[in-house]
Amino acid sequence: MRLIVTKISVGLWAAAYIKNTVKQFAPALDKPFVLGLPTGSTVLDMYAILRTFAKERLLNFQHVITFNMDEYVGLPAGHPQSYHSYMRRNLFDHVNLLPEHIFMPNGQAQDLIQECTRYEEAMVQAGGIDLFIGGIGRNGHIAFNEPGTPFNSRTHVADLTPSTREANARFFQNDLTRVPRQAITVGIGTILDAKELLFIASGVTKAAAIAHLITQPVTPTWPLTALKLHPRATLLADLEACVLLSGDLKTQLDEAMEADPHAEQWVLSVEDKEPL
Repeated sequence: MRLIVTKISVGLWAAAYIKNTVKQFAPALDKPFVLGLPTGSTVLDMYAILRTFAKERLLNFQHVITFNMDEYVGLPAGHPQSYHSYMRRNLFDHVNLLPEHIFMPNGQAQDLIQECTRYEEAMVQAGGIDLFIGGIGRNGHIAFNEPGTPFNSRTHVADLTPSTREANARFFQNDLTRVPRQAITVGIGTILDAKELLFIASGVTKAAAIAHLITQPVTPTWPLTALKLHPRATLLADLEACVLLSGDLKTQLDEAMEADPHAEQWVLSVEDKEPL
């Protein structure tokens, strides 16, 4: 796994990476690019820049298929805090994605287990995810895969931990009783099946999770450590998210910054530790 530490906006970096990756892939009617997408505050800038790219015709979404990571159970798609609404506000209503190319879990499905199976099958039928973008939670969750989730998990209904619900309460008028207790989420195994991963961390609130990812063995106790099992995984972080780095990697980062203080980014290789 590689760690890219940038002093520019992580949203700008990620949006530019998506644009360049899609354009290099050269998607077509018979060869669509399949993009996995997250939600949350970390990627708001990324979506704003993708909208700009589309408006300026620097990025064409016509032959792009999208799959979102998750959706709350029980929230109507039209609820302002549903991820359906989030994606329409921040991307879907502003770019030339075809409606039939947009896939999201249905958190109101009568049979949630069947919905999870349907979602997995849709990804397979699309040819698999070419690039999965994601964020990380303060407790190390990826998508809504909370600590303890098996690494071979597929799309499933997840019970949200108190810390995750508390972190998301700000989107529900800071009223914890309004925050859903469950979500449909892609599994860790689903994520690891993608051809490439780009996960993003921004700010000091993610620093402890980043430190665990870098320094600890691969363990389901910290789901994000599964990223170290993927052959093409990148963690993109700003300087604030790296304030708790220690040991050899901290030394490498300090030396890289000293050698090239005017660089926009520094690329470090994260060595895997033995799994627990």
